[in-house]
Amino acid sequence: MAPLAMVAGSTEVLARPDLGEHLLTDLERARAARFRLASSRADFVAAHLLVREAAARLLGRPAAGLTLLQRCPDCARDDHGKPYLAEYPEVGVSLSHGRGVVAAAAGPDPVGVDVEQPSRGTAAEVMERVLSAGELRRVREHAEPDRAFLRLWVRKEAMVKLGRTTLDTLTGIDLSGLELDGSPLRGRYGDLHLLDWEDELYGAAVGVVSTGEPRVERL
Repeated sequence: MAPLAMVAGSTEVLARPDLGEHLLTDLERARAARFRLASSRADFVAAHLLVREAAARLLGRPAAGLTLLQRCPDCARDDHGKPYLAEYPEVGVSLSHGRGVVAAAAGPDPVGVDVEQPSRGTAAEVMERVLSAGELRRVREHAEPDRAFLRLWVRKEAMVKLGRTTLDTLTGIDLSGLELDGSPLRGRYGDLHLLDWEDELYGAAVGVVSTGEPRVERL
């Protein structure tokens, strides 16, 4: 059973009647209500619904029968932290949301996913905090540095979601040997399979990491 990743527009997810807010827990609804911007709230809700859909497809179960919970390993609070399914805690799940686009992944083992929209002029100090020396060199030598950085960033952020590194130790992960041009791109880092692509439909970069080779499905 290979890990499954999905990416979709927030409005696309919210338009699905079978993925309505009725699937959310009371805590998820309360967290969603804290967003000041309606668009940010929509992205949050859509991501929490899409991860249920990804898990449902992986398990062959209806999304309505899945309860998404979170737990922070540092403070033990349940309003943030690593997500998991109450009914299937052994299944790995991950979610990410940007501006109008969301991504989710589910697998038989831990999995991480990240989605990011392009930005211009990434600050040098930001890159130095998250990239290894080899990665910095690759980005600076690339014809499109911001684009190259984004590809590396979604890979590394997905590894954070997976639990293999933290935001404070990202420079210790060196992915400079992997390709930066092409879509989709598949690579290996130790026992991990990395998949990332530039999704033309949503104008975003998406990265997925797991010990199994990920596959992608559309909503």
